Amino acid sequence: MTITETQQEIISEFSMFEDWMDKYNYLIEMGKDMPKIDERYKTNNHLISGCQSRVWLHSELKEGKISFTADSDAVITKGIVNLLIRVFSGHTPEEILEANADFIDQIGLKDHLSPTRSNGLVSMLKQMKLYAQVYKLKQDN
Repeated sequence: MTITETQQEIISEFSMFEDWMDKYNYLIEMGKDMPKIDERYKTNNHLISGCQSRVWLHSELKEGKISFTADSDAVITKGIVNLLIRVFSGHTPEEILEANADFIDQIGLKDHLSPTRSNGLVSMLKQMKLYAQVYKLKQDN
């Protein structure tokens, strides 16, 4: 599935809920269902700065595709990072770098987060793109 197709799927899922409390509950459930990051990656090196809660993000390049794992000490944040992992994990560095994250605006997520959580979302997205940039540079050399 392409990044765009996954984003469309998420937009469709969120459109089933009319009330933002239901959407928050859906995010919380997504956070609970997120595969756990290996404990050895829950270090300061993997901590994303700019987030209200603590978020650890790890990436690996396997067969030309990046896989992400993460964890957070806040369940809603786990759901948010799980959305991003769902969109970007399993894709090449180039695909991740070329992709936008329009689905965030289309589901209204940024508008319904506190400013600090919204900044954290942007920080998570930037970190994923940074990992993709680093892997791309390594591939090009």
